[in-house]
Amino acid sequence: MKDLFGKALLDYQNGNYTEDIITSTSISEEDTLPLDYLFRSYAEMPELEKKALEQIKGSVLDVGAGAGNHSLYIQDKGLSVKAIDISEGAIKVCKLRGVNDAEKLAILDETETFDTILLLMNGTGIFQTLKDVPDYLKHLKSLLKPNGQILIDSSDIKYMFEDEDGGFWQDMNAGYYGELDYFLSYKNEDEAPMKWLYLDFNTLNIACASVGLKCKKVLDGEHFDYLAKLYV
Repeated sequence: MKDLFGKALLDYQNGNYTEDIITSTSISEEDTLPLDYLFRSYAEMPELEKKALEQIKGSVLDVGAGAGNHSLYIQDKGLSVKAIDISEGAIKVCKLRGVNDAEKLAILDETETFDTILLLMNGTGIFQTLKDVPDYLKHLKSLLKPNGQILIDSSDIKYMFEDEDGGFWQDMNAGYYGELDYFLSYKNEDEAPMKWLYLDFNTLNIACASVGLKCKKVLDGEHFDYLAKLYV
C-alpha cells in the first residue's frame, strides 16, 4: 500500500491541504471525502458516534483511529485509550495531535486486553469479507476484559440494490451484497484496491452468536446505519 490516506492526513495536519481524497466502490461512483471531516470535533460528529462515545468505559482500544478524533475525546475525558491503525501516516498524525498511545498495528496483531473496543466509521469494514467475520469476532472477544464491550457501527446497504418498485436486483451468484471493493485516490495517485464490508444488523447478530457474543442494537442512524454493542 502507498498509504495515500495517511499522506492526505499528514498534508492536512501540516498545513499542506490543497485537495480532498476521492473514493469509489464496486457499486458506486466517485465521491469526495473532505479532509476536514477527518479532523472533526465531537460537536461535528454524527449522533451515532456521539452515542458510542457516551457508552465507553474503562480502558479503550480505538481501532482504525484515523486522525485520532475519538481517541482525543476519550483522552480528554480522563480515560486510558490506545489508538491503532494500519496507516503509518494516520498514527503520525495521532501523535502530532497529542494522542499519548498510538501504534501502527492491525487489529489481528493486537494482544492487550481492554474494557471497551471501539470500531467506528463502518467498523465492520475491516472484516473485509463475510467469511472472515467469525475470525475477527473471536479475536475481538479475546481482547475483552471481564464485562468488556465492543462498540461497532455499520450500514445495511441493501437499499443500493433496490429498483424503483422496491425490488432487489443483486446477482445472487455474486455473494453477500455488503462485500465491496473500495478504491481511493489522492493527488492523482491510486491506492491499491481493498476489500470492505458493510454488514446488516441481523447478519452481525448471527455471526456474534456463532462465537459466543451477544449483540444488542444501541441506535439506528439516519441512513440505514446502526450502532451495536457486543459483549459476552
